[in-house]
Amino acid sequence: MAKDVIIACDFDSKAKTIEFLDKFSDVKPFVKIGMELYYAEGPEIVREIKRRGHKIFLDLKLHDIPNTVKKSMSVLSKLDIDMCNLHASGTINMMKAAIEGLTRQDGTRPLLIAVTQLTSTDEESMHKDLLIDKPLNEVVLHYAKNAQISGLDGVVCSPLEAGIVHETCGKAFLTVTPGVRFADGEIADQKRVTTPERARELTSDYIVVGRPITAATDPVAAYKRCRKEFLGE
Repeated sequence: MAKDVIIACDFDSKAKTIEFLDKFSDVKPFVKIGMELYYAEGPEIVREIKRRGHKIFLDLKLHDIPNTVKKSMSVLSKLDIDMCNLHASGTINMMKAAIEGLTRQDGTRPLLIAVTQLTSTDEESMHKDLLIDKPLNEVVLHYAKNAQISGLDGVVCSPLEAGIVHETCGKAFLTVTPGVRFADGEIADQKRVTTPERARELTSDYIVVGRPITAATDPVAAYKRCRKEFLGE
């Protein structure tokens, strides 16, 4: 299974995004388009970045009634994206409906993964704010199993939970893990974090890295450092 570093292009305009991507003259990183950029520029930013030769993870975290999610995924299936996601807390029925909507007439579809618990959520806030009284690891694992039952390809989780997800759902079930910071960097609003090197040891398949690369003085050097620590390149 191919592992990779995904850069979170959390910018608020096409101009800023293209200016950033232009720095990568000799490589085409896998990029994440999140809500901020997608809401600012719409589907055309997806088409533009794809034309430039990048793989795309469209990170919109759908969560609604099954019929609405199915119809929304049908729209997204017309974009040439490589991966998209939804919230596992939307239930198995919603996830199954999403697969139906995302699958094109020829049987192809992008990878679909489910968010278990955001990496900004810790166990205390999960108990207090969400009224989920189970241990965080148990909740993540339960959501992962529901995603697998629904036919999804993997989950978004912290690198700290990647190992238990693979132990239960198998090595082929993808773990896409944000919450990755360099050892000498700031963790900002993240709670469940680790380094690229440690994420590799914890069996993450993909790491999603934003500010440590996008806000770096030399983003290309930061990206290469991340790849070296995570992929050993």
